[in-house]
Amino acid sequence: MNIKKLSSLKEGESCRIKELNMNGKMRSRLMDLGMTYGAEVECLHISSGGDPAAYLICGAVIAIRKNDASEIVVTAFN
Repeated sequence: MNIKKLSSLKEGESCRIKELNMNGKMRSRLMDLGMTYGAEVECLHISSGGDPAAYLICGAVIAIRKNDASEIVVTAFN
C-alpha cells in the first residue's frame, strides 16, 4: 500500500481517498463533491505554477489548491 498526500500526485496518476485531515466548510464541500473514503481520484492537470491542480472525481473535474490537497491522505495505485 502506497500512502501519500493528494498534492503529491503527478498528472495521469490515480488514487483512492483514505482520509481528509481537515475540518469545517472545506471538508464538507469536498465530501459533497464525492471525496469520501474509498473514492477514486485521478489527477488530470497541474497548472504551470503548480497550484491549483485539476482532479477527476465521481465524473466531475474539480480544482483543488495545493494547500488543501496536502491535507488529503490517499492510497496511490501502483
